[in-house]
Amino acid sequence: MATLSPSRQKALLRKYARNVKFLMMIASVLVIVYALPKQAKFSYEIEKGRIWNQKDLISPYNFAILKTPQEIDNDRKTALASVTPVYQLNTQISGQQIEGFKTDLEIKWHSAGISDEQKEKYINTSISLLKQIYTRGVLSLNKKYQQVSENYAITILNNNVATDGNTAEIFTREKALAYCNQELSNRRDLNKVFILDVLDNHIQSNLIYDDKLTARLEKEVLEGLSLTHGMVQKGEPIIVKGSVVNEEAFQKLVSYKKAFEDNARINGDYSLVLLGQSILVAIAIALLMIFLYLFRRDIYDDNRLVSLILLVITAMLFTLSMAIKLQLPNLYYIPYCIVPIIIRILFDTRLALNIHLLVVLIAGFFVPNSFEFAYFEITAGMVSIYSIKNLIRREQFLISALIITFTYFAAYIGISLTREGSFVNIDWIGFIPFIVSVLLTLLAYPLIYIFEKIFAITSDITLIELTNTNAPLLREMAFTAPGTFQHSLQVANLAENAIYSIGGNALLVRAGALYHDIGKMENPLFFIENQSSGFNPHDKLPYEESAQIIIRHVSKGIEMAQKANLPDIVIDFIRTHHGDTRVDYFYQSSLKNFPEKFINENIFRYPGPVPFSKEAGVLMLADSVEAASRSLKQPDEKSISSLVDRIVKYKLDQNQLKDSNITLKDIETIKTIFKRMLMSIYHVRIDY
Repeated sequence: MATLSPSRQKALLRKYARNVKFLMMIASVLVIVYALPKQAKFSYEIEKGRIWNQKDLISPYNFAILKTPQEIDNDRKTALASVTPVYQLNTQISGQQIEGFKTDLEIKWHSAGISDEQKEKYINTSISLLKQIYTRGVLSLNKKYQQVSENYAITILNNNVATDGNTAEIFTREKALAYCNQELSNRRDLNKVFILDVLDNHIQSNLIYDDKLTARLEKEVLEGLSLTHGMVQKGEPIIVKGSVVNEEAFQKLVSYKKAFEDNARINGDYSLVLLGQSILVAIAIALLMIFLYLFRRDIYDDNRLVSLILLVITAMLFTLSMAIKLQLPNLYYIPYCIVPIIIRILFDTRLALNIHLLVVLIAGFFVPNSFEFAYFEITAGMVSIYSIKNLIRREQFLISALIITFTYFAAYIGISLTREGSFVNIDWIGFIPFIVSVLLTLLAYPLIYIFEKIFAITSDITLIELTNTNAPLLREMAFTAPGTFQHSLQVANLAENAIYSIGGNALLVRAGALYHDIGKMENPLFFIENQSSGFNPHDKLPYEESAQIIIRHVSKGIEMAQKANLPDIVIDFIRTHHGDTRVDYFYQSSLKNFPEKFINENIFRYPGPVPFSKEAGVLMLADSVEAASRSLKQPDEKSISSLVDRIVKYKLDQNQLKDSNITLKDIETIKTIFKRMLMSIYHVRIDY
């Protein structure tokens, strides 16, 4: 079977990229709609203690008023209290124990030292005591029923005939022994210690607690409880406009909502509910795609990134749907803020906010008190995005979690005061789900790592690790090519400050700057910044060969970076930091010294491409300016300013910035920053 070459595979993927994108969108909509609860949406928000600002609500049909959870709980307690525990009477135990007593007495009699003439009297007295005890009954008390009093009522079942009793009237084993001791104390003619010793092993419970039968009776009683009290008749007002949603009105509204959903489930058209949900979800996904197409075309064109975004959205909404179906005690346990944090770290702020709003909008259709839900989650999501706008330290995740918790807390108090009008009535326990949600949000950190590896994305967290100068490649460069290392540090400072001012990813440009010249480690002495003895190996080489050695540091750097598993986005800085410019020193020297010789300009030209991002363009300028500034014999304000202007103009004239999305205004800002920083580096005093 013929196989497609890698280039052919890529061509096919590009050709059908749009179809794949639409398939992913459809799959995402189908999964979300499949998971969502299939029920009609109740039109009204119910909130106790607020003024009813809707129109008068008239009941369209008869429905029962549901009891409150507190009422149901009280009814359950009352019903369970009415069920007495059942004890089965075992009539065989008394006979078995009496026979066992006789046998033990015979065995122990000979060692007791008592006259045989008294044996019959001992037997008759002991058996009489046992019969009295077993007639009255022996049982073990159950702590479950001793919560109110030590003794409790019971039902005694003897051959399916039930009689009422009370543990106060029945022996326990301890009470039975105490009774025997008391009765024998009045008999001076008997050895009480001997009789009690034999009796001790033959007093056993003949009333056995029947937990299965008792549980069945309790279940029957609970199943027979009514969950409603009263009715609302068709045409009767449920609540009128302007009235307060008090306890009674609230319970009527809750009951009406339940009746509405049950009625819709029975009489409603399932396919139309499905269609409505599909339309709502499809609109949200389509809006996301439109946003990507208009404002983040780079992401829109990359199906790999689109699939990641759709996966995160679908997973969150699927989790919410499962929580609703499984009847999670509180839907605020779900870490909604994990979505904007992941998207912000992997992409940008605008996209994170846009996606979070869409997720909350869809979720709001299926959660109770959707306005409150939307307020809680939108504000918390915005705060989570703002709190990690510039991620430069790992502890910002913990700081962000604390800020999100405080936001939830402030919003919770505000909504509680609006609803209750009192600090005393605030349900502080109800805030626990928000705390759990924030703690679960910290799972974003390992998830980001997983997504990076699966989808080949570079987050700010990875860039932080790469910019650590103790990273293996940077340590090696500091030792092998110290001059290049110092040059890279200066370029990083210049580029980072410039990108801060014109807008861009400062961490990314710093990482690119630190690694852009790692290829020079192959032949460090061929680069002037690493030459300390005055010896220049280029003096003995042809100009073409020298140029190729200089140019080769780009391809070698790419090779070293790939071997070290550096992200492609960082490798792009190595690839583009010289664009397709010439190595002018050796090119001009060749023209000057061999005027009659044909010079192939391509030998002296970098392979490119030119920078294709704002960050890469800034790095190119910073690299050239910093390198050229080292050749200034007397750096002053005028010479530095002239140098920066000349180099920037040269790059523009050579069309090196045409694809980097840098405006003329940005160029002026960059030049100003470079001049100011270079004057600080060379301690130039500015005239006032």
